[in-house]
Amino acid sequence: MRRTPPKPSDDVRDRQVRAAQSVARTAAQEVRIIGGQWKRTPLPVPVAAGLRPTSSRVRETLFNWLGQDLTGWRVLDAFAGSGALGLEAASRGAAAVLLEREATLVASLRTVVQRLKAPQVQVVQADALAWMARSAGASLTAAATAQPFDLIFLDPPFDEALFQPALAAAVRCVAPGGWVYVEAPHAMGDDATLGLRCHRHGHAGAVHFHLFQRVDAAEASPPPAA
Repeated sequence: MRRTPPKPSDDVRDRQVRAAQSVARTAAQEVRIIGGQWKRTPLPVPVAAGLRPTSSRVRETLFNWLGQDLTGWRVLDAFAGSGALGLEAASRGAAAVLLEREATLVASLRTVVQRLKAPQVQVVQADALAWMARSAGASLTAAATAQPFDLIFLDPPFDEALFQPALAAAVRCVAPGGWVYVEAPHAMGDDATLGLRCHRHGHAGAVHFHLFQRVDAAEASPPPAA
């Protein structure tokens, strides 16, 4: 049985957060979609506190895990930022909802989506935790517009204590057997309470990235072959 790593001490967590903030300060001001119909399309990275777009290397690894064709998938990018994760999934066939609370970043995302002519991508200005709570509540009432997601991206600001609340909110919005991707400044393991199993884990510098599967309601199955 996979063991859950011990929680880091406050001193260790502080060092991890400072390292992640250093990554954010040196982040590129432009990233490119690496696969699918919009391959090589540049995405602007506006200057914003804590904005740390997922690198091409990490996205390449993630989509090797998930598979290259996400046609028919419903995807939620809960802390969208530059939109690199959600738009990468949409480029590979998914319908995507991009959540972002900062008005400047929302405006940038809407400009990009308009330029891409991407009706399958919806940009919503909202607090991610509140939005997911509302969506989960709507799902419980069997609202036709609130079907569970197949994949949820969680890449919250590292200097805010959002990881566990975001996971708890996301697991209520993802389909049984679906996937939750998380970036964090520390390694994370299985969470039996939430019914999440860590399928894959990697790290790049100060960033640890994880692919969890919701396994509480269905026997886990591997992602489609790349």
